[in-house]
Amino acid sequence: MRKNILQTLKFMAFLGVGILLLWIAFRNVKFDRLVAGLKEADYSWLLLSVFFGFVAFVSRARRWVLLVNPLGFNPSTKNAFYALMTGYLANLALPRIGEITRCVALGKKEKIPVDQLIGTVVVERTIDFISLLLIMIVLIFTSGNQIGLFLKESILVPVQQKITLLFGNTWILWVILLALGSVSLILMVKFKHSLRKIRFFSKMFDLARGIINGLKTITNLKSKWEFIFHTVFIWVNYSLMTWVVVFSIESTSHLTYGNSIFILVIGGLAMSAPVQSGLGAFHYFVSQGLLIVNGIPVEDGLVYALLTHESQLIFVSIIGTISFFIIFKKDKTPPNP
Repeated sequence: MRKNILQTLKFMAFLGVGILLLWIAFRNVKFDRLVAGLKEADYSWLLLSVFFGFVAFVSRARRWVLLVNPLGFNPSTKNAFYALMTGYLANLALPRIGEITRCVALGKKEKIPVDQLIGTVVVERTIDFISLLLIMIVLIFTSGNQIGLFLKESILVPVQQKITLLFGNTWILWVILLALGSVSLILMVKFKHSLRKIRFFSKMFDLARGIINGLKTITNLKSKWEFIFHTVFIWVNYSLMTWVVVFSIESTSHLTYGNSIFILVIGGLAMSAPVQSGLGAFHYFVSQGLLIVNGIPVEDGLVYALLTHESQLIFVSIIGTISFFIIFKKDKTPPNP
């Protein structure tokens, strides 16, 4: 009973944050222009975007199988895909709960210990984070002015204004944060064994160790080149999924594939926000990025964000629901003679 109440409260809290971010994204928008943009959009491009997303999900399922193989199990790519989509469906309810859900789903279907599968997901998420970081670094070297302008206008300046309002000078806050960070690091190292008795710190230490061990296991994969291929292939399809939607709207149709990489990075960062499926965060960051960097009116930027986000949301909802019923259905065993 208590667990159900806590889950409900978590759901409401995350949803509340998402609604707040949606309000921030849409608060100064001319809704008549937004509605007109949605009516005039060419929705046929969304089918191509969804196709690239589907291909990326299949490739991700295959990559997950490659991570599971060293554990001594060989699940089918089909079942890995169903489990993956079931996890994405669960993420619509609570952020990150899908990671556990997909491990439970595949573990039940393929008779694999769930705790071992969770380790593979940690490795996978680490690789995704490193991949996004590498793309961001390349983007900074090739389009550093764009990234700097976006960060300054949408994040750094608003934060600096808030800090100045509270502390008077930003350097005071940095001194405080530096001092607190240094003291915290020293205490964590000194009292490492004592902190392990606390569940939160124990999980943090285990997570750090799991990431390090996970990165080591990649070098021991028998199919490491296939793993690298799928990692690159996934992000290529993500970028294509992001790019083709620009042709749905006249004001964004001139954007190049390179521009879509920038959208992919800021959209990826937004999707990591602790809200259901990046709700609100994706719409705000993408529309602001298109406005600041490419001069796209915020209404048109929001039309693009809505088309991209909601088309994938509908796709995940449909395929995720189908996958849930397939993977959790009871296998019919023939009666004993």
